[in-house]
Amino acid sequence: MSQKTLRPLHDRVLVRRIEEEEKVGSLFIPDSAKEKPLEGEVIAVGEGRTMDNGQVRKVCVKPGDRVLFAKYAETEVKVGDQTHLLLREDDILGLWG
Repeated sequence: MSQKTLRPLHDRVLVRRIEEEEKVGSLFIPDSAKEKPLEGEVIAVGEGRTMDNGQVRKVCVKPGDRVLFAKYAETEVKVGDQTHLLLREDDILGLWG
């Protein structure tokens, strides 16, 4: 069986969530008390958004970028054996640099 790949369309961005540290000092935080992190690494991007005049505005992030995204903006998708997030470019709030 071949590895599945997902190519985002239009202004969508495929992101791998970056997990937060699960330990604070010597205390472990249970999954039920953790909030999902809002940052991730861009895996793939679509071609861009088609504007009203027919031109395509390219996505401003690229694979490898570390991004901060809006809470509840993502759609979880399973790619192979990993869970990734599919976001609209508008839901990306900033880049870590």
